[in-house]
Amino acid sequence: MATTEHILFFNQIGIADIDKVGGKNASLGEMYTQLIPMGINIPNGFAVTAQGYRMFRKANNLEKPLNDLLLSLDTKEYSNLSSIGEKARNLILSATIPNEIRDEITIAYKELCKQCEINNLDVAVRSSATSEDLPAASFAGRMESFLNISGEIQLLEAVRRCYASLFTDRAIKYRHDMGFAGMDIAISVGVQQMVRSDKASSGVAFTIDPDSGFKNTIVINGTFGLGENIVQGRVTPDEWMVFKPTLFNKKLNPILKSRCGNKEFTMIYSEKIEGASVEKTIENIDTPLTERNKFSLMVNEVVKLALWCQKIEDHYMKAMDIEWAKDGLNDQLYIVQARPETIHGKERKQTVEIYSLKEKGNLLTSGIALGNKIISGKARILNNPQEGNLLQQGEILVTDVTNPDWDPILKKAAAIITNKGGRTSHSAIVARELGTVAVVGCGNATSVIKNGQEITVSCAEGKLGNIYEGLLKWEIKEQDFSQIEMPKTNPMFILADPERAFDLSFYPNKGVGLMRMEFAISNTIKIHPNALCEPEKLTDETTISAIKEFTKGYENGRDYFVDKLAEAVSTVAAAFYPKDVIVRMSDFKSNEYANLIGGKYFEPQEENPMIGFRGASRYYSDFYRKGFALECEAMKKVRNEMGLHNVKLMIPFCRTVEEGEKVIAEMAKNGLIQGENELEIYVMVEIPSNVLLADKFAQLFDGFSIGSNDLTQLTLGLDRDSALVSFLFNEQNPAVKFLIQETIHAAKRNNIKVGLCGQAPSDIPEFAQFLVEEGIDSISFNPDALIRGIENILVAERKNTVRI
Repeated sequence: MATTEHILFFNQIGIADIDKVGGKNASLGEMYTQLIPMGINIPNGFAVTAQGYRMFRKANNLEKPLNDLLLSLDTKEYSNLSSIGEKARNLILSATIPNEIRDEITIAYKELCKQCEINNLDVAVRSSATSEDLPAASFAGRMESFLNISGEIQLLEAVRRCYASLFTDRAIKYRHDMGFAGMDIAISVGVQQMVRSDKASSGVAFTIDPDSGFKNTIVINGTFGLGENIVQGRVTPDEWMVFKPTLFNKKLNPILKSRCGNKEFTMIYSEKIEGASVEKTIENIDTPLTERNKFSLMVNEVVKLALWCQKIEDHYMKAMDIEWAKDGLNDQLYIVQARPETIHGKERKQTVEIYSLKEKGNLLTSGIALGNKIISGKARILNNPQEGNLLQQGEILVTDVTNPDWDPILKKAAAIITNKGGRTSHSAIVARELGTVAVVGCGNATSVIKNGQEITVSCAEGKLGNIYEGLLKWEIKEQDFSQIEMPKTNPMFILADPERAFDLSFYPNKGVGLMRMEFAISNTIKIHPNALCEPEKLTDETTISAIKEFTKGYENGRDYFVDKLAEAVSTVAAAFYPKDVIVRMSDFKSNEYANLIGGKYFEPQEENPMIGFRGASRYYSDFYRKGFALECEAMKKVRNEMGLHNVKLMIPFCRTVEEGEKVIAEMAKNGLIQGENELEIYVMVEIPSNVLLADKFAQLFDGFSIGSNDLTQLTLGLDRDSALVSFLFNEQNPAVKFLIQETIHAAKRNNIKVGLCGQAPSDIPEFAQFLVEEGIDSISFNPDALIRGIENILVAERKNTVRI
């Protein structure tokens, strides 16, 4: 078909034609001409140009009345937005499409039917504003699309309704927010061959993580039927996260994780009624239960789609928001839309928040502050985790003390306050991992704070955390760390929650010095590994039913454990790739393992689990050997199948050299061979015997990681959670510092890496100075302490340079 002023086919359109056909159609034309030669399927179509809309507006004398309506908008309260929108839309819907444009649309539609070799071709009709999908202004989602349109009558009606959608309430409001005056915006209409996804699936994809702006992943969502259910947020879709750096290596699996969504509804085509209203062309039906538990794409299709998405991003040289569809008649994938991603497309500002209290109130109690944030809200006093349902999202949890049974509840809390515990207690560790405000060791919190009372929790006043009566005012200032100087001593993260990994990757860091595997097991997997290996030993129906619910969709429980653990670790490894991520194999105590689903069937009762059956001693024992094999299988999947060789493994609580040899042998049996594919195995130095025999341990392992919390309590012979002796817990004690010093020296003698994980180097500048002077390679910090820790290291290094 020849080019006209009002119709352009996709093969006549490029990205430079936004002023003629809007961002959406310009992108479709660009893709059609440039990406089809790369093997990407793009459905054919044409655009009714913006000039056609202007002619429609002028022929019906709509310019002045529409402009007058827009100028009468209440731009402060928007009190008359709905009435203005309705009047504007009615003006357009009662207008007539000029014969010239009507004839051109009809001819173009017939030509498209001919090219696709289908009579009365089903098409999708979408609006494309001339400013739409520009980086600074995206009208996407604010105007209408019409699906399953066939025949000239429905098509012309859909075009008119697209014109009217330029004046939906949300489009008018957005126009004002973006500073577009009066009639500046015009609209083009895209008419595209409809992919029969009603008989298959469809969805969206982002070439950047849409939550954090992390650039190394492609996030794909999918559902059965037409994709409007995802766009409109009506269903919980399937989700896949694909890692870009390994995407083009055919030997590796680039899918970091996958989630099977409920996919509650399936949008399908309605039966055709000739000349029927465009609003009657689709319907939403309940998705059958058998389909909800199936993925909407196969693994090879996910990878193929991700490859296409990467090619599209490379072509446009920016992060993209892409819509895809699978045709159920020919089983082919198609890209149906692509536009620049506008939320994270620009460079992320690297900042850390600094909180400060602007007023004082009645002080209720104080304790040890975790982090440096402030929060206010309603207090909820709970006596035990069984009362967790009483805690509402965003309330402040007040209790005596917490243990791992509380972990799912703590995620809901805006802040945590406890009577007991120190800065290395369970509450403190979990609060840091979750980034939650916490004050621990108050002593009297549950007696001086009333249930339901409004309080303010401040951790921004030094080491002391204060709880005030009432909702006080505070402010947050952002500190830009994009220009922060990196020290020679590597600052690394202590990390547990994979959900925070992408966000934290933007901070200045040299990787992850300690990833706690237990968090993934207790918060995501939730089932004792032995219960998945030996389900025949379970007897109560409640436990059996719970495991069936968690593992549905898997052939067996072992695959469930391996997949979920691999997903958690690979997410962190990908976030910091290619920097080191040191993953500590599970370090639950027997009482903590017992709290997992099915755990009571397998765990012994110990008087003192802290120094009992934990760490290395479990791995080679007949008791836990099968569970450890699952951990190894997950790590093998991360390293060998996914190619994330930046993952190093670490053995906790290894009491003797002989025990270390047994563990390394057990790992080799399970396919984790030290030195193969660059595999390094570290050991935690947290027992005095590790230091006394450091040279022998150094011959066996590739690196040391000093666990200052356990090393301190075992050196001083105290329970760090006991309020009676907690005042004696001090990493600055000469005996503790001597053991740390000896560990560093032994590592240097044996030419292996040595780091330290703990809170002290950020809380105590003198302790950071000591570590730097002794020549430690890395120091790992909890996320809330990283910036302060880097500053302490820099000061220490400058002092050390002056002394030298």
